[in-house]
Amino acid sequence: MKRLHRPGWIPIDPYVLLLLGTVGLAALLPARGTGADLASGASTGAIAFLFFLYGARLSTREALDGLKHWRLHVTVLACTFLVFPVLGLATGGLVPVLLTDPLYQGLLFLTLVPSTIQSSIAFTSIARGNVPAAICAGSFSSLAGIVLTPLLAAALLGGGGGGFSGFSGGSVARIVLQLLVPFVAGQLLRRWIGGFVARHRKVLGLVDRGSILLVVYTAFSEGMVAGVWHRVSPARLGGLLAVEAVLLAVMLLLTWYGAKALRFGREDRIAIQFAGSKKSLAAGLPMASVLFGAQASLAVLPLMLFHQMQLMVCAVIAKRRSHAPVEDTSDAVEAVGEGEEAEGVTVPERVVRSRTGAGTGRRSG
Repeated sequence: MKRLHRPGWIPIDPYVLLLLGTVGLAALLPARGTGADLASGASTGAIAFLFFLYGARLSTREALDGLKHWRLHVTVLACTFLVFPVLGLATGGLVPVLLTDPLYQGLLFLTLVPSTIQSSIAFTSIARGNVPAAICAGSFSSLAGIVLTPLLAAALLGGGGGGFSGFSGGSVARIVLQLLVPFVAGQLLRRWIGGFVARHRKVLGLVDRGSILLVVYTAFSEGMVAGVWHRVSPARLGGLLAVEAVLLAVMLLLTWYGAKALRFGREDRIAIQFAGSKKSLAAGLPMASVLFGAQASLAVLPLMLFHQMQLMVCAVIAKRRSHAPVEDTSDAVEAVGEGEEAEGVTVPERVVRSRTGAGTGRRSG
């Protein structure tokens, strides 16, 4: 959190540096032969464990309590799984001028993944917005993404040339076994292991991060062996960054002024802007590995770049919003928890006590 409060500088997420270092390692020493098989098996297990932890962390009761503020959550879900994909499809007109088809497929996949939880909460709290609503909105988005992201990928990417060829019986089985079954198992066992997960949040956060690094190494190793990086030039990467900058700017403007047009109050608008304009690296990387296979390295490149860009821009916006006068800040962050998760920012923890007020304490304007 302190990193996000430093005036005058734009933060570079250390975890993104680790991700870039992992990409460099895969470029220099890609896994081959037996090593590739071992890395692939470990990556498969890591993805399943990640989604098991996601299920164990999400409180079903708290999510149901959050439904009281349903207008806000529907708005965030619409931004995440409707507006974002529409804008993603619109970027198809930039092929082949700015983007290659594989980069476009990765960019489109970026628009299909769920919103963040941790960084949405952190930025909302810094800006003195509706933190309980941000918690519930991020949780709902992650839960919906387990089902909606693969379905949207099947509908929108099935005919593309980026390495995704639609759903087959095998791909459906992989999604169910690697994503849905572990998540449901975590939910079912939460009653017994929820306390353990909460007490060991720091250690499990490191497991989260290590698992995702393993997924990245495996995906980029496969890409190096397959020679996919010969298809990406510096000019194409520059074009991709420019397109992503415009995409982020459009979503930040739409979420802020669109929420105002829908007559949400200021604190709700802050939650909608930060939860509705961002995409989850933690959820997107494992999903891409399952959906794209050997082509996952190009598929996740736009997501990795967008993740760092959204952190940098939203840090500045949150800081500016924190100086604006507000009527009531009693429900803002009571304390900053010690847990760090895969999104690369710390998460308010004791704000849980005010979650059930998400629908009453901050009503829409």
